[in-house]
Amino acid sequence: MKALAIDLGGTHARCALVKDRAILRAKTLEADSTGTLAALLPRLADAFRTLLREAGLQTSDFAGLAFSSCGIVDSSTGRFLSAREKWTDAEQTDVPGWCEREFSLPMKLENDARMALLGEWYAGSGRGFDSIVMMTLGTGIGGAAMIEGKLLRGKHFQAGNLGGHQTVQLGGRKCMCGNIGCAEAEASGWSLPLVAREWPGFTGSALGREPRVDFEALFRLAQEGDRVAVEIRERCLRVWAAAAVGLVHAFDPEIVILGGGVMKSSSAILPFVREYVREHTWTPWGKVNVRAAELGNDAALLGAIPLLGA
Repeated sequence: MKALAIDLGGTHARCALVKDRAILRAKTLEADSTGTLAALLPRLADAFRTLLREAGLQTSDFAGLAFSSCGIVDSSTGRFLSAREKWTDAEQTDVPGWCEREFSLPMKLENDARMALLGEWYAGSGRGFDSIVMMTLGTGIGGAAMIEGKLLRGKHFQAGNLGGHQTVQLGGRKCMCGNIGCAEAEASGWSLPLVAREWPGFTGSALGREPRVDFEALFRLAQEGDRVAVEIRERCLRVWAAAAVGLVHAFDPEIVILGGGVMKSSSAILPFVREYVREHTWTPWGKVNVRAAELGNDAALLGAIPLLGA
């Protein structure tokens, strides 16, 4: 089976030709100055035509187009419900109509965290399991759940996606979602510099001298023994582990998959989360498996095949 696939992030989009468990060709486009989806769609169409020409294929060779996006989407109609201001015109843009005009193909739209879970289930760490929770640790904290082989969506298409917005710190930081003390507000890429700047001793630390406070710097300097970096790393690990426990208790998975850019430091993250989940979850049936995602940035694209085949 072949599929056209798009993975739309907050500032860029990646499009690909996918066949079964392989990506044949892919191309990444950055958002233009307008930051609108309407301006990006013609560029995506042109990129697909280039990829098809290079591969010697035609749109008729493909089963459809799978569109993965940040935000909350209505997978039944292919419409955006909320892009959280990342694409200001997303809710008004007729993406299925664009797909029909450009390619004469059916289209399915899904949240990017669910698509990443689908990809890992189909071709990565989730193979062999049918009840899965996935946490994506990056700029934000994404979530998705599969129960007995079916993606959890819910009446308003939010089910499973907001695991990063469960409260882990009473009286904590205000989150962009409106909640107080979310896992995302306490330990994500956007909140890390805010947490660090308020940390005792930050200005005199090696972390405080970094030009950019991100997770790469945090884990590198913690490994080198910088006290502030060690303390903040420990706090982030506890936040992520506590969020994982909440997801286990909410969705009863066999396996928790941790993905996202932060997992470049998986050697420090996985042992901590595994032990915390083992110690703090109530699972009389046995112990939840905790693994790192295998597919990286390809996960959402490879999720195109099971999405279109469903």
